[in-house]
Amino acid sequence: MRSSGPSRRYEPDLTPPWKRSAPAPEVPAEADLVVEEVTTGFCGAVIRCEKTAQGPTVTLEDRFGKHRVFPMEPRGFLLEGRVVTLVRPQAPAAAAGPARTASGSLAVPGARARVARAGRIYVEGRHDAELVERVWGDDLRIEGVVVEYLEGVDDLPAIVRSFAPGPDARLGVLVDHLVPGSKESRIAAEVTGEHVLVVGHPYVDVWEAVKPSSVGIPGWPRVPRGEDWKAGVCRGLGWPVNTGAAWQRILRSVRSYKDLEPELLGCVERLIDHVTVP
Repeated sequence: MRSSGPSRRYEPDLTPPWKRSAPAPEVPAEADLVVEEVTTGFCGAVIRCEKTAQGPTVTLEDRFGKHRVFPMEPRGFLLEGRVVTLVRPQAPAAAAGPARTASGSLAVPGARARVARAGRIYVEGRHDAELVERVWGDDLRIEGVVVEYLEGVDDLPAIVRSFAPGPDARLGVLVDHLVPGSKESRIAAEVTGEHVLVVGHPYVDVWEAVKPSSVGIPGWPRVPRGEDWKAGVCRGLGWPVNTGAAWQRILRSVRSYKDLEPELLGCVERLIDHVTVP
């Protein structure tokens, strides 16, 4: 027997229009987008989105490096104080024109790495090497150029003597904080020759060669003389004093040459030319 009461399915919505919740705008959860989860107040940058059996999730990283995973529910986040719905970003459409590497060079699809040249590029430390690989790695493999790191410049004269540079085995060296009157400048002058090119950027460390805007900070902190520079940077930015984790955070922010300061770009391009151009 049918119910004599009205069916809920046909009951009109009597809520005044001005009291109805408007749909929250959908915002793609692009990497490094900073949002706040409305329930917990956890604020962080988007690290990744994943598809799970329960639905899509987003992983956020706060300024202390802590990660948390949240479901991408409607009206679940605040973006600059506005309620939004995060959605998975669409796959980028194929770009018109030839593809380019992170350094801005024309990409060569399917190209195999060239047999390593006798020439080498040396950089000061592991972070320098990882940054060069991130931006110029594709180019260096095609050119057959190997990048090694020194762990400082004090041993550079002995390394150059052992390497025995020549016309077919040129050596390029990238030095941090290469400014007039510094220890680095004196060592550079000692080893520079026809087949050895030493270039450097003015920054205390290669961290500073990454644009602050790319990292999402207003600027690199000034660290008092005598204090460990990397630890001082972490403290100045309110990050945990964990230089390894801090570097990975900085390195993730570098996607192409556009994220680096021109002073470093010019140095690396000169070194590649020196080692590869006859």
